Amino acid sequence: MSEQPSARTRVGKRAGAIGMICNLLLFAAKLCVGVLTGSVAITADAFNNLSDASSSLMTFLGFRLAQRPADKDHPYGHARYEYLAGLGVAVLIMLIGLELVRSSFEKILNLAPVLFDSVTLWVLLGAIATKALLFWYFKTQGKKISSATLLATAKDSLNDVLVTTVVLICGWTRLPIDGYVGLAVAAFILYSGIRVAGETISPLLGKQADPKLVEQISELVLAQEKIIGIHDLLIHDYGYGQSFASVHVEISAEEDALFCHDIIDEIECAALEQLGVHLVIHYDPVLINDAEWITLRQTVEGVIGNIDPNLSMHDFRLVKGAKQTKMVFDLAVPYEQQSDYHQLKETIDQALYKRGNYYPTVIRFDQK
Repeated sequence: MSEQPSARTRVGKRAGAIGMICNLLLFAAKLCVGVLTGSVAITADAFNNLSDASSSLMTFLGFRLAQRPADKDHPYGHARYEYLAGLGVAVLIMLIGLELVRSSFEKILNLAPVLFDSVTLWVLLGAIATKALLFWYFKTQGKKISSATLLATAKDSLNDVLVTTVVLICGWTRLPIDGYVGLAVAAFILYSGIRVAGETISPLLGKQADPKLVEQISELVLAQEKIIGIHDLLIHDYGYGQSFASVHVEISAEEDALFCHDIIDEIECAALEQLGVHLVIHYDPVLINDAEWITLRQTVEGVIGNIDPNLSMHDFRLVKGAKQTKMVFDLAVPYEQQSDYHQLKETIDQALYKRGNYYPTVIRFDQK
């Protein structure tokens, strides 16, 4: 883990506090200029900064609440508060975009140039420079601690640079085009807000795990020489530093049960220490010296590979009853592949029958 939770929280809270202070100062400066010059555009831009101060407050509170420890009602902690704060920022971005659409249409219907004096010019140039620095700061810190909330705030700061630049250009050129340009900027802001919302909603809904983390967990488990294979790796994200995972590992059935337990325990401890992941491992014993088991497994794998190379089998075993033997296994189907499981089972059974297999199959389908 690149950042410890306590250090990460300090970075997030500091960024939120800096954002609040800077945006409140920009709000006060622009509001004074807007009132003195009678410019609706500058006044609207001032309240845009006030909403940014609110989103910085949400960022600050999000990191503060996220550091609360687990309790009886929330056994997985409160780290997802950070995602909620990011979603709040996204909503504010979209509200600003909608308000800018409304004001832009009003300006289009009432075309008039916006006149600035030298004081107004310097205030807006200072605002652009400040927002550019905030964009760089939030983006740098967001990447440093892998924070979707700070990255969302960075995008909002970049939007503000564009908005204030448009106001400045329209006033400097004295052309009555601020309504049209404002509408284009509003469209960009709305698009940005929707993207930020999608990025923060996705982990709340339970998005697919980071491929890099999947690879790291797989390498950690398979590094133990007694592990033959793994499957059904599931990772649940409850916020930064709160990842829980489970995986099935295949170990020879001839190994001592207590020895296997020790191996599994060591891997689970290593996953928490090295990756910050609370890993739970399920032990699947495998008969590696049973000739019939080996032959039938290879046959089934060959049939499945011929039907669809994207399919994969695991947990293959022979269940021998009083009257008949059954082949029982799990078949993993890709998420993007829509399959008729009943028809797929019939296809597999027919292919096995043609190869001389007369054991009935019991197939459990899952997705990968």
